[in-house]
Amino acid sequence: METKSIFIPKISNVREAAATLKGVAALTPTSRSLRYSRDFDANIFLKREDLQQVRSYKIRGAYNKISSLTQEERERGIVCASAGNHSQGVAFSCNLLKIKGTIYMPAPTPRQKIEQVMMFGEDQIEIILIGDTFDDANKAAMAACKEQGKTFVHPFDDEKVIEGQATVGLEILEQTKMNIDYVFVPVGGGGLASGLLSVFNILSPETKVIGVEPQGAPSMFTSLQNGVNTELGEIDKFVDGAAVKSVGDKTFAICRQLLHKMITVPEGRICQEILDLYNKDAIVVEPAGALTLSALDQFKDEIRGKNVVCVISGSNNDITRTAEIKERALLYANLKHYFIVRFPQRAGALKEFVAEILGPNDDITHFQYSKKNAKENAPAVVGVELKSEEDLQPLIDRMKAHNFFGEYLNNKPDLFQYLV
Repeated sequence: METKSIFIPKISNVREAAATLKGVAALTPTSRSLRYSRDFDANIFLKREDLQQVRSYKIRGAYNKISSLTQEERERGIVCASAGNHSQGVAFSCNLLKIKGTIYMPAPTPRQKIEQVMMFGEDQIEIILIGDTFDDANKAAMAACKEQGKTFVHPFDDEKVIEGQATVGLEILEQTKMNIDYVFVPVGGGGLASGLLSVFNILSPETKVIGVEPQGAPSMFTSLQNGVNTELGEIDKFVDGAAVKSVGDKTFAICRQLLHKMITVPEGRICQEILDLYNKDAIVVEPAGALTLSALDQFKDEIRGKNVVCVISGSNNDITRTAEIKERALLYANLKHYFIVRFPQRAGALKEFVAEILGPNDDITHFQYSKKNAKENAPAVVGVELKSEEDLQPLIDRMKAHNFFGEYLNNKPDLFQYLV
């Protein structure tokens, strides 16, 4: 048995963290969602960590860690590496506590995120842009930290950070005042999940805690399957708030011992949830913030009639990603399709395609044509949006019957990556 000496936060330490965070982290609501409760015939509650001042739960762990430093450690300063929510939580904490912080971020980090970090940190933080990826920035941060004798504030694999994130669990239990059957929690590095597990294991052991990861970055899922913390090779970074190659050793140990179940959700499904939350509930979430609600479909029979809490982890979404989010959602729903269409080089061919090949509800959303005079048929890459996935095969049949069909690109990843 591996229960020998793993770190699991004590409730007393979590309560101390809650006291430390009073007046710093917002007491976010745990509110019942009428729409989700109706759709799943259950009591679905949303823990709204997207309403934090830094727009994610990360302020809890960052502030709890930084405020625990000794005077000597505070004077030396802190270092962190992050391109997302952790950097904002660290910057906000440094500003409040008047501690100098250096934040390493990958060079391609969007300007909007850099400006947010600067706004929260003001003159207490320095941003260093280095490398192409988080791993590059993290390596540089660790080296600088060692060389300069500063304290590294880890985004998830740290006892004080985990205790800070655990305060989310305390609030849920205090706010719901009922037996909670399920809690769905997003998993990146595992800090939030570990914190929640430590609280529910003691105060509500009958509650089943379900971890949710993006399908393209299943680091905790893979590690639990393998029985050992496993670093992934390539990952899909789209769900940037939960896309890590490796979870923490401390967080893995806690999840391995206490987590009821770990599941993954396709990125396209997450994108549809983002759009639904915005259009139907006026809630703006980042991809990681939609993870838990995207998982409910997989549990619709289990959760019927139950009390369920879904943690909405953050809302730091960049509006420039909207087109990609919509595209991924349509692809997942099998409503967006790309083809190489071979147009006969004669007058009226395009008109024939629009009038006789496309269905009445089909819409061309992408068209790239390359005319080659030496060829009988000139190829074009055409993207078509359908109203129903049942319209796909009839469309392909019509293209073939009229000699327009070249290739279907959705199932050719080497080519398809250049379109999406």
